[in-house]
Amino acid sequence: MNLILMGLPGAGKGTQADKIVEKYEIPHISTGDMFRAAIKGGTELGLKAKSYMDAGNLVPDEVTVGIVRERLSEDDCKGGFLLDGFPRTVAQAEALEEILAELDRKLDHVVYIEVPEDDLFKRLTGRWICPTCGATYHEIFNPPNEAGKCDKDGSDLIQRDDDKPETVEKRLNVNLEQTKPLVNFYEDKGYLRRVDGKQDIQYVFEAVDTLLKGSNR
Repeated sequence: MNLILMGLPGAGKGTQADKIVEKYEIPHISTGDMFRAAIKGGTELGLKAKSYMDAGNLVPDEVTVGIVRERLSEDDCKGGFLLDGFPRTVAQAEALEEILAELDRKLDHVVYIEVPEDDLFKRLTGRWICPTCGATYHEIFNPPNEAGKCDKDGSDLIQRDDDKPETVEKRLNVNLEQTKPLVNFYEDKGYLRRVDGKQDIQYVFEAVDTLLKGSNR
């Protein structure tokens, strides 16, 4: 089963990826993992990627696509794969189509975990941390007994810069702008499967599992 998993930050993509690869016994392939493996292995493309990353630059598409091609050609992908974080652009999606055609394979599904932006905003901005003991809280999912105070030592809770509303709003807008063309691309191809990510984690997985069980391609 050949899959792509998509979702905006806070949609629960990582949790669902873990559940999918555990049940279907396919490798979870993320861009970061591919880069690290290629760099560790000292491959030509890995060394090229490292040179860009060390300079603080984005790795160009031709290098990224080459690393993806190498990874999908490995033996553990013969029974399927779950791509996470690639493709990020329509150009990369088109390159992936070419790679799969070369390997005489095709995508089964592009699973898009869909959560309204307002809900994502609440999920991402609700996290607070104790600066003294490191305990983590969430305004919705794991609130402290007393608002703004750590249950363990009474310290005033703080919010990381990444979790502050202005940072989260910018992050969501950038990701939404990046994701929309891909969603349209795969919808036009007939691969896109939308899953309601507002549900509890287990219900989201049950919905994903149901659509994957229906895949006979």
